[in-house]
This record gives sequence, structure tokens and C-alpha cells, in this order.
Amino acid sequence: MASVPVSPSLPSFLFFFFLLLSPALSQQQASKSRKERAGSGETGSGSGGGGESSSAAAVVPQLNCSGRWIHIRRLPARFNLDLLTNCSEYDLFYDFCPYLSNHGLGPKTHNRSHSWYRTDPFLLELTFHRRMLEYPCLTQDPGQAAAVYLPYYAAIDSLRYLYGPEVNNSMDHGLELFEFLQENDGWIWGRNSGLDHFLVLARPAWDFSQPPDLDPPIWGTSFLELPEFYNLTALVVEERLWPWQEQAVPYLTSFHPPSGELLDSWINRVEASRRTTLMLFAGGGGVSAQANIRRSIRNECENTSDTFESNGVCDIVDCANGKCEHDPILYMRPMLQSTFCLQPPGDTPTRRSTFDAIIAGCIPVFFEDQSARTQYRWHLPEEAYGEFAVHIQKEDVVYKGLKILDVLMGISRARVRRMRQKVIELIPRVVYRKHGSSSSKGWKGQKDAFDIAIDGALEKIRSRVKGEVEIGDLSSV
Repeated sequence: MASVPVSPSLPSFLFFFFLLLSPALSQQQASKSRKERAGSGETGSGSGGGGESSSAAAVVPQLNCSGRWIHIRRLPARFNLDLLTNCSEYDLFYDFCPYLSNHGLGPKTHNRSHSWYRTDPFLLELTFHRRMLEYPCLTQDPGQAAAVYLPYYAAIDSLRYLYGPEVNNSMDHGLELFEFLQENDGWIWGRNSGLDHFLVLARPAWDFSQPPDLDPPIWGTSFLELPEFYNLTALVVEERLWPWQEQAVPYLTSFHPPSGELLDSWINRVEASRRTTLMLFAGGGGVSAQANIRRSIRNECENTSDTFESNGVCDIVDCANGKCEHDPILYMRPMLQSTFCLQPPGDTPTRRSTFDAIIAGCIPVFFEDQSARTQYRWHLPEEAYGEFAVHIQKEDVVYKGLKILDVLMGISRARVRRMRQKVIELIPRVVYRKHGSSSSKGWKGQKDAFDIAIDGALEKIRSRVKGEVEIGDLSSV
């Protein structure tokens, strides 16, 4: 039996993750009957490609895997788990070691919590990898697979180029991976020139979009700009304006219910919550004299507080310097008490707070399309945006004096109720449920953010392999 290469400095909980990735586990699952069932389109729970045969996957009833088989490419640990041992190595980046527990979900917010964790949003690669091990249609045979998943933690590996010793070599990010894919069973990549391969990037695509020939290099790496990876499909937390190569998927939040019962319990709480504040902004920035949307929001909130005698018009949760990053209690309670949650762009257009707000049943207010409308088409149906979100052009607020309060107060109570109900219906679509749970275990057939991302990736890959026009909307999946 094959052994598992374990780094001597690896934390104990990651050692058990290594065992899940052991090739020996997948070898033991191989059987002729499984391949025969796959070839005939019959059901199967699947295992292989470095994955496990999990109990959660095994209980999925009569799942048709035809056209849905995925092969997990076995990569050396230097491309994934070994990278986690550097969690405190970069002085210019925060120490994320405390948030690696529970396979990247982080520690629980309190001991009795079943669904709430102090999750770091940039550990999506780790949590997605863990969920992939439970995907019910895994196959050892790359030739049988509709798609090939690369468990490469590219965002974590990028830290050495962004904050570490290789900052001047950022154009090389990904070349070592490509070399491995070419020299080890290169036919897997070569059969479709990489069009059937996908991975997850837990940072905005802009962080991987530096032109390789830029001298001197500026911010970012060149991973998505390397010709070697042009055919790769990347699931990112924020895509660029030309998403032919990537597709945005929701940020990790701190809510990971392990069962449908706990999800339903939370939704009941959201529905019963009293909304005593009209609008809320949870975030940082906007304190300088420079004109921008965050500054306008702060000014309006402060002026509103001075004008209105009663409380409950506008509230601000100061999340400057990352103080809210791993403490959902700071912002979730105010969101539960608010009708509208303002989502202004920051360094980039998107925010994790968008998904925190949806989970709290707080109607998101966007100030540019790139914040969500043109990003998360698989998870947040673009054609229905007016049913669950408000759009206010940021230039009208910053430069033309439009008051956000006037816009929101002009929305009828009946429409607000309908919008909130639509937001609540979206909650399962933006939640990454806890590993070890199952969509058949109380979720009543509902798909979570992971399930929808897989459906979308399979369809996007099918389209690209066949050379068809790429799809724009998977809101029905």
C-alpha cells in the first residue's frame, strides 16, 4: 500500500487530512463493477483521485453520475497541505494558523455552537478540497471523468510572491504546477489541453492577473495570465470583467450548518427577527477626506443621527483593521436587526459582507454592478436582482448629492417584505455547509454554495470542451 508523505512540522489535525488524501484509500475502492455502472450511467457514490469514500457521500440515494464524474488529480503535498505549515511565516500578512482547524472552517465561535465558526474567508481552497472528498461522483479513471479537479491552494501559495521572499518572481507562479502536470501522466492534461480542469482561487482574480512581462512587477502574480493556464477554469471569489476563464463563487462566511434542521432553525430565527434599524453599514474605511462612497455613507449616517430624534435610521459597525474578520457576533446581530445592509466597494468591488447580509435576511444595497450582479450568476440569479437587492449608482451619491435614505424610504413596506423573503430563500445557495453533512440529510434536496459551484463548473467545462458559447446563468441549478 502507498504511504502518505507527511511533513514533520504538520499540525496533528492536518495529519488526518493527509490520511483522507492517501492514494491507498482510493486504490482500495477500485472495482470493475463500479466502472461498469459508470459506463451505463447508473448510480454510484464514487471515490478516487486522492479522495475518500465518505459516509456522507454513500447515503446519497440513486444519484445519476452520468456526465458528472470528477477525477481529483493527485498532487504532491507541496502544492496544498504543506503550504499550510507556513501559516505564520509572512510578517506583512496576518497569522492564519488559528483558523486552520475544522478543515479550514476555524474554531467554533463558542463551545456549544453547531453551525458558527471563526472562519477565514481566504481558506476556501482548503474547505472546498475537503468537500470534494465527499463528492458522490468521484472516479479514479481520468478518462471517465467529465472534469478534473486540481487541489492546488494557489491563493495560499501566492503569499510567498505577494508578501514573501519571491516577490520579484511573481511571474513564475504556477509554472511548477504546470511542469508537474506535464511530466506526470501528462495525457490527463493533454487530452483536452486543460479545458476539463478546474481549481479554486480564494482571492480576487485581480491578484493573479499581473502581465508576466511587466518589469518591474507590481501587485499580484501572473497565474491567470500564463498561456499555460488559459484553458483552465478558475472558481474565484471575484472575477474580472471578462470572465471567459473564471467564475465567481461566494466567499466563505462563518455559518456552516451540518444539517437541514439547523439551517431551518436559523432561517426561522431570521424570519422572526425584528428589524429596528433601516440601514446598516458594517465595514471600515471612509474616514479620510477623499470623496468616495464609504465616506458618503459615514457622513450620511452621522448627519441622519443628528437630524432624527429616534434611533434606528442608520447604524455603523466599525470593522476597521480586520476586527470583524473572525468574529461574526460583532456584525451578525446588527444585521439581523436591520432592513437594508449597505455593500459599498472597497479595494475591490466585492465583499464577504454581501453573503453575511443574505444569511441575516438583510436586503443588500449595491453601488456598482461588479459588486455582485455580474459576479455570482450561478448563485444569485442576475435576472432577479431587483427582487432581492437595491442598486444605487455610487456616482449619484458621491458627486450628485443623492441621499441613500431617500431611496430606501421610498420603497414600500409591501415590497420590502417581498424582497426580504426572496433574500431568505437565497440563504441555502450562499452557505457552505459543514463537511460530513449531506444534502440528503434534512436539506430536502436543497443545494448549498458548493453544490451549485460544482454544477456550474461541470456545465462550463462541458461548454468549453465542446467549443460552445459559454453559459451566463445557472440560476436553476
